[in-house]
Amino acid sequence: MAAAKKYSPEQIVAKLREHEKLQGQGLTIPQACKRIGISDQTFYRWRAKYGALKEDEAHRLKTLE
Repeated sequence: MAAAKKYSPEQIVAKLREHEKLQGQGLTIPQACKRIGISDQTFYRWRAKYGALKEDEAHRLKTLE
């Protein structure tokens, strides 16, 4: 099994924004996930936690944790 990559909250928010852009171009959720290099499950977990945040808000959340 491959080692899990660690992403910072800012990187996660950026990936979610990129995913939104790809979906806007007509890709399905699994296709967009594959394009940005994450699993579907990772996408859903990230969206639940970081979906409405912007990069600076994600950084502030991380520092509070």
